[in-house]
Amino acid sequence: MTTDIPEAAARLATLRDQIDRAARLTQRSADDINLIAVSKTQPAEAILPLIHAGQRVFGENRVQESQDKWPALREQFSDLTLHLVGQLQSNKAADAVALFDVIHSLDRLSLLTALAKAMDAAGKRLPCFIQVNIGAEEQKGGCPIADVPALIAAARDADIPLLGLMCVPPADMEPAPYFALLAKMAREEGLPRLSMGMSGDFETALMLGATDIRVGTALFGERAPVSRPVPRSGLGMIKNAPAR
Repeated sequence: MTTDIPEAAARLATLRDQIDRAARLTQRSADDINLIAVSKTQPAEAILPLIHAGQRVFGENRVQESQDKWPALREQFSDLTLHLVGQLQSNKAADAVALFDVIHSLDRLSLLTALAKAMDAAGKRLPCFIQVNIGAEEQKGGCPIADVPALIAAARDADIPLLGLMCVPPADMEPAPYFALLAKMAREEGLPRLSMGMSGDFETALMLGATDIRVGTALFGERAPVSRPVPRSGLGMIKNAPAR
């Protein structure tokens, strides 16, 4: 692990420099940007060098994967902050509230209800971003644009702290118009933060007002492709279907 620390530190420093240059175009600095190191599929051994290099904010996509590796890491490093940046099933709301510090994927009333119940039971309120399906893509999670004001109002009624809006633009499309639209929506709703921008487009996102960027590949390198079995029946397709 020790030999990995200089490489992790170098990647982090390079990324911080890129963030600072982009942020300065909007009269900000790297200190104004929340860099979330997305560690999905990464084992603890790959995360530790980045922690030792000084990174303290991490993001994960799946609750179960996070439960397997983060309690031990957080016991060792008590100042870490963990964000859930992937889709969340309503039946995992209590587990998410117990483990994470921030949720980026609040996107529907059923999940809002489950989160509010879990927060009430845990006696704490977790800050959330509302994920917007900014490209109106059927295969992606996220609240439809037209439904965002109602979901914001419902979250406020449920006393769920809202930080801002989150989006993932359509792949292979110029992201700037989608980032600009999300920023406009956040301004209209009085929400201060924007979770947008990943390894390939964070500089564009920063120039359009991103406050929280979710970066994985630039810090950890390319991920190995995940092998998934091909469903052999309709039941398999149901099991592999995304949460609604």
